[in-house]
Amino acid sequence: MKIKITLFVLFVFCQISFAQQDSIASKEKLSEVVVTGQLEPQSIKKSVFNVRVISKENIKQLAANNLADVLNQYLNITVTSNGDDGRSKVSMFGLDSQYFKILVDNIPLVSDTGMGTNVDLTQVNLDDVERIEIIEGSMGVTHGANAVTGILNIITKKGGGYKWQISATVQEETVGKEFAFFDKGRHIQSAKIGHNFNENWFVNIGGNRNAMSGFYDNRQGKDYDKNDGLRGYTQLPKEQLVGNAVLGYQKDAFRIFYKFDYYGEDVHYYNPLVNIQDNYPFPDTYFSRDKRYITNRYYHHLNTSGNLFSKLKYNVSVSQQKQERDLENFVYHIDTKQEVDNKRDTYQSKKVFYSTGTLSNFFDNKNVDFQLGYEITNENGFYDSSVGAFRDDNQQGVDIRKRLENYDIYSVAEIGVNDKFSIRPGLRFSFQSAFDNQYASSLGLRYLFDKGLEARVSLGKSYRTPNFDELYTYFVDSNHNMQGNADLIPETSTSYEVSFKRACNFDSGAQITNNLAVTYLDVDDRIDLVTIQVNPLHYKYVNINRYKMWNISTVEQYIYKNWNVMLGAAVVGISRRLDLAAENLVSDDKFFYSFRLNSSISYNITKWNTLLAVFYKYNGQQQQYVAGTGSDGKAGFFLNELQPYSWMDASIRKTFFKNQFEVTVGARNLLDVTNLQSVQNGGGGDASGGAHGGGTSTDMMLGYGRSYFLKLTYNLNFN
Repeated sequence: MKIKITLFVLFVFCQISFAQQDSIASKEKLSEVVVTGQLEPQSIKKSVFNVRVISKENIKQLAANNLADVLNQYLNITVTSNGDDGRSKVSMFGLDSQYFKILVDNIPLVSDTGMGTNVDLTQVNLDDVERIEIIEGSMGVTHGANAVTGILNIITKKGGGYKWQISATVQEETVGKEFAFFDKGRHIQSAKIGHNFNENWFVNIGGNRNAMSGFYDNRQGKDYDKNDGLRGYTQLPKEQLVGNAVLGYQKDAFRIFYKFDYYGEDVHYYNPLVNIQDNYPFPDTYFSRDKRYITNRYYHHLNTSGNLFSKLKYNVSVSQQKQERDLENFVYHIDTKQEVDNKRDTYQSKKVFYSTGTLSNFFDNKNVDFQLGYEITNENGFYDSSVGAFRDDNQQGVDIRKRLENYDIYSVAEIGVNDKFSIRPGLRFSFQSAFDNQYASSLGLRYLFDKGLEARVSLGKSYRTPNFDELYTYFVDSNHNMQGNADLIPETSTSYEVSFKRACNFDSGAQITNNLAVTYLDVDDRIDLVTIQVNPLHYKYVNINRYKMWNISTVEQYIYKNWNVMLGAAVVGISRRLDLAAENLVSDDKFFYSFRLNSSISYNITKWNTLLAVFYKYNGQQQQYVAGTGSDGKAGFFLNELQPYSWMDASIRKTFFKNQFEVTVGARNLLDVTNLQSVQNGGGGDASGGAHGGGTSTDMMLGYGRSYFLKLTYNLNFN
């Protein structure tokens, strides 16, 4: 009932704001220019897609260093953290990061299991980011496999308005209540230099170091020598090093740039088990067997765009990416604080060649445009036997080397029937090396009503290809039996979205923007790890389940003088059908609903050059059925509940000396959230999920509590 009342109030507010504008002269507002999914850069108003933009100003207000810091406040996105390895992943509409694609300048970012999916958000640095564009819903036509729930495109900075642009930043941040300048807290340093050689040539160079010293919580760190399970960290320490460079040339319609990124990360695992070594006649010494996870990623991107034969427009990108993960095992002597017997091996690597390009503007008609595009992906993946999840029938570890290729062609048309009505159909065909050939299709409609009301409708069919683990995992011993499935087929999905947007401009200078969207998503042949045998338990990845989701969301933004207020709300309903093959049971596929809310408020004190900002997000209770075994030993389905939680950030930013010096102070996670409680009701094997045996409760790590930061930035711009 509370959810319905809240949505009703928001709806009434929209209508009141619309009605007020009827008696006030409207003003034309210059819209932001977007590039994601477009035939060419154009204003948001002209886009057939409903594009959301996270501006550079939003990123500054959050003092965000990586993508996880930003997306924590996005309405339909949930960021999940893993304390064991320090990684953060994205979930949208209840589907995990395999269904959501992350790109940098329209190039999918390489990850452990794919291209653009399963990306660790903490590994995406934001130092050279100009803005972030997000499109929710199926984008399979323009962005290929796995763009099922949406895409996120990071637009990086290229060139600038000054001959020289120099910037240096130092940021100190607590980890919960923990802070010291060397061995506790989070310590960030970055520097950037941009230079325009002349009106055509430019170069940008930057570097960043982000050292997170781990979250102790109730643990005692790496030098603790008692064998009581308290050695180590609740969240692992890690150090990240980032370097990037862009060299570009532009003249008239011709543009070309080369971009290089390097990312390096060390994650340190300190074993809670302490070993005692006899050192007679001297006192015993203590040591532990620890390890270090090392990641190195290299990103090359060459892009060129311009005109052919004075009319046709082309845009071509070629990218090569390489990511390696190494595991270094060593013995750490706690008394002397020395490492010995270091052994380092590469246990996972991926090399990717990727290219995409478009050709458009075939007709001398401003109302009709047509685009032809291609995409080539060549992935070479390697898994070493040391990871333990890949074995042969004799229980021996095996190395896995596989190549996955796809060659895609697609076409998109944009037809302006008149000044108000636009149609955008699209079709993609993908030639796959490992699966049957796939296709994606879409249809978008946009209509501009009177008084500034914009309406959009989109329909998209897309697909998700199985990842490396789902295809090739083989982990079978006396205690485990978990198998991949090389016969898996891609999942297919259909997405629908209807949205309405209106900006009301008043003579007073105030502006109210309303955005209402309704989305429905249906996924078939969903891949899940299912129980194929109960006694003993055997698991296998199978195309067996279905997933349905609908979402209604509204975002209201009010801007007046120095105030900027935003309020968003969403209701998400999710239906999952699970099959328990070994027991011939099918779960209830009813919808479970959750409510989400986000808001922000900022105030600019002009005479002090100071901006105050507060961000808040509420994630309501989430429910779903999960397969398992009850207290009576029978397999069945159990109702799992994730308890609600709220997240709040705040910052104060002030500039000095004609904006050359910038100070930002603030706090993350003001409500001090650490763990998210997951409650599983007991079951007796019935498909309805009825409770017979009581419930169990577990805690999932969500954050490390309230933290505070101080960020100092110096900018020097001159010609």
